[in-house]
Amino acid sequence: MSGWWDFPARRFLDRLSDELGIAAVLASGVLAPGVLAAVDQHGAAVRDILAFGVPAAAVAGAVLLAGYAKGVLDEAAAQGWQVPAIVDWANADWTTLRLAAVCHLSRSDQPALEG
Repeated sequence: MSGWWDFPARRFLDRLSDELGIAAVLASGVLAPGVLAAVDQHGAAVRDILAFGVPAAAVAGAVLLAGYAKGVLDEAAAQGWQVPAIVDWANADWTTLRLAAVCHLSRSDQPALEG
């Protein structure tokens, strides 16, 4: 379920993905298997969290993912975290991995909340 209402959400997620360098890193396969596994685990957790809270048909997946990412960013900013200029993926923190997972889910071919 998507439409005009999820355009700002997709734009936000694309911008966040660009800031983290997700497309280049995931597309070229440069991440170590351990980092990819961590991103996959975070993605599974995000899917579970969002599927638990909102019926999938109620809101477009991109809107839920953007809202979740904004919540993570707000909480991280309150703790003094900032999006790193260059991500050291081998030593990425929880917030970076969680946001990478959200961005990866938003770019996948499958809707984030179908299962």
